[in-house]
Amino acid sequence: MMPNLPAALWAETLKVRRSKVPLFTSIGFLILPLVGGLFMIILKDPEAAKSMGLISTKAQITVGTADWSAFFNMLSQGTAIGGAILFSIVTTWIFGREFSDHTVKELLALPTSREATVTAKFIVIAVWTLILTVAMFLVGLIVGALVDIPGWSGELLGNSIVNILGSTLLNMILMPYVALLASTGRGYIPPFGWTILMVALAQIAIVTGWGDWFPWAVPALFVGAVGPREELFGAHGYVVILIASVLGFAMTYYWWRTADQTR
Repeated sequence: MMPNLPAALWAETLKVRRSKVPLFTSIGFLILPLVGGLFMIILKDPEAAKSMGLISTKAQITVGTADWSAFFNMLSQGTAIGGAILFSIVTTWIFGREFSDHTVKELLALPTSREATVTAKFIVIAVWTLILTVAMFLVGLIVGALVDIPGWSGELLGNSIVNILGSTLLNMILMPYVALLASTGRGYIPPFGWTILMVALAQIAIVTGWGDWFPWAVPALFVGAVGPREELFGAHGYVVILIASVLGFAMTYYWWRTADQTR
């Protein structure tokens, strides 16, 4: 274990506690189950859905039917696709704030190794995104119970937990690229641009049938966003995203270890 890691981890935790960013990201992620619940209410009453025009049409396109299977699918797909964006915001802030707030020199002046600093940041990102995911899922369960969505089963619940936690992990291990761009770009704009580009390229890769070879498309394929996982996603997809993740971590640690932070 890195000798200064606990101190670095505590310092990163304090930064998060003193910021309003966790509140904003929580609100952003909790919108998903609330919107899903609204769609379920609309779809449960066809007559009301017809009277609502465009909103009912959108609900039918998005989730299809008013049952737990459709609701869980919406939460899973929202985690896979929306999580890629929201987790990038978290990572961008954790790394980019040191440069936008001009605190990186003071950070590196502390008796903590650069490796410990980077590791602490990644740990905070992992815990933060996991808390967001669990909170979103729990709120989804509460919303679904209040709306009285039909079709509940333990099997659906188990599959949904696997899909949501799995897509969270897959998105999480791609965050080093966002961290690297927030560091090399010394701010927020480069990683935001990267995230938008990767989301767009992932859609293209999926449409053209190469999604399982493109790491940033793997989370969406994992949850079955465009079809059954077994038909569109094989073991090589895990290998591809794992290689990309290891490379991203290696480049991020290397940059922090060797970069000149005095300018």
